[in-house]
Amino acid sequence: METVVLLATEAASEGGFGLNFDILETNLINLAILIGVLIFFGRGFLGKILSERRANIEQAIADAEQRQKQAAQALAEQQQKLTQAQAEAERIRAEAQERAKAVKAQIEAQAIQDLERMKAAASQEMDAERERAIAALRAQAVAMALQRSEARMKEQLDHSAQEQLIDRSLALL
Repeated sequence: METVVLLATEAASEGGFGLNFDILETNLINLAILIGVLIFFGRGFLGKILSERRANIEQAIADAEQRQKQAAQALAEQQQKLTQAQAEAERIRAEAQERAKAVKAQIEAQAIQDLERMKAAASQEMDAERERAIAALRAQAVAMALQRSEARMKEQLDHSAQEQLIDRSLALL
């Protein structure tokens, strides 16, 4: 097509038949010829480009619709998974609360048992301490009684009374 235009412009410049592309200087015949040539030669080329473009657009629309369907399906699946995850989380939370209640009750029972055991141990320890104190007081009372008895004996028993006591003890044996 470029060669036709080139030949037409060269012929016109040499004074022959040619096309004048200056719009202000052209006449209607040149314009009609030019439009006719463009329509005749450009129709197939332009139609091919437009049909390819149309096919590309249709393909892009079909791809977009398919991706939209896939996205909607994926969204539905994810929403279902979210619902399942929320239900699972609620179940785990309820289970944890029940377990916490059971552990709390177990700890309270253990604390009560420990408290009772500590009370019993403290009571036994107090009883043992009381018995030790009583035994110590008894031992001290016996020691004091012996000490006073010895002191009295020394005061009341002279040498002859001691011999008499010894003889009486030997006679009893």
